[in-house]
This record gives sequence, C-alpha cells and structure tokens, in this order.
Amino acid sequence: MSKIKGAIVVDTNRCKGCALCIEACPKDVIALTAKRVNVNGYPYAAAERPDDCIGCASCAVVCPDGCIEVYKKKMEE
Repeated sequence: MSKIKGAIVVDTNRCKGCALCIEACPKDVIALTAKRVNVNGYPYAAAERPDDCIGCASCAVVCPDGCIEVYKKKMEE
C-alpha cells in the first residue's frame, strides 16, 4: 500500500504573513515564524510540522502572492 507524502516550499522573501495558508491547511502544518522576518520585515509562513503534510495544495491555492509550491511523493509502506 502506498501513502502520499507532501512538502511545501515557501518563497519567504515574497510572503507577507497574511496567514491564509495557515487557515487553509487541514493538517496544521504551517505557522508564521515567531522570531524571524523576511527582507521586507514580515514574519513569514513556514512548515512547522513538515512530516504531516499530505500535499493537498490548499495553501498554494489560497496564497494571494503565489509564494508556496507544493510537491507530492508516493511513499511505499
């Protein structure tokens, strides 16, 4: 049986910290950085629990700035 594993890559310098991706994620994978900011001074989205990502791409769909890329990989169990 195979399982779908996902991964996100955030363009941190383009992220404005709107948090729409956090609300859209069904697995609570994403959070805003607490103590780091990007070159524009915004806290940015990051995968805080990357092992829980299922690659659904909800985060990428709602991102108004197109900062998130989603990758899927089929894992054999």
